[in-house]
Amino acid sequence: MSQPPPPPTKRKYDPLAAVLSFLLPGLGQVLQGRIAKGVLFFVCLYGLFFYGMWMGHMKNVWLPEATTLPAAELPVAGKVDGVPKALYHRPQFLGQFWIGVAAWPAIIQYAMADPTAQPTDEPKPAPAIGHYMQTPSEVELNKLQRDGDKSWDLGWVYTVVAGVLNILVIYDALAGPVVKEDDEPTPPGTPKPPAPGGAA
Repeated sequence: MSQPPPPPTKRKYDPLAAVLSFLLPGLGQVLQGRIAKGVLFFVCLYGLFFYGMWMGHMKNVWLPEATTLPAAELPVAGKVDGVPKALYHRPQFLGQFWIGVAAWPAIIQYAMADPTAQPTDEPKPAPAIGHYMQTPSEVELNKLQRDGDKSWDLGWVYTVVAGVLNILVIYDALAGPVVKEDDEPTPPGTPKPPAPGGAA
């Protein structure tokens, strides 16, 4: 009488690899030894993200300073301020955020923004990163939308898609490589199953 098959191996999650893949797409996979897959994720997602930024003249990833924005009211939370209010007016950043360190300059610019500045004022450059990922002034935004073509709007869509796709990359790093039952180690003394079509 054949012995029952051993119970399936419980999947082990890898939080460190997930965090690394959030910081840089594919870095967690490289840590796990899946180098080709990690490099593929890095090249594809960063290529898509920065191509989208290039289409938007490097001015379509930002988190606006919430102080001067119109009031925002959410159905459950009521009136909101700070980061929730900024995200209410710029929900694209919810997707862009997941690309990792590539979107951090926008967070730095948000933290260093002058709350007393008006939307029409020319923003002051931040130390080290200047105007990179800084909220454009209202005059500059109007110019981009009036004088440019549709590529400015399409570009931020690409950046959002890249960020959302990295969520899948993060989960892939967290769950680790797929292991087939045949590849799982068998306990010592377990008889090998007969080959298909072989004699009993």
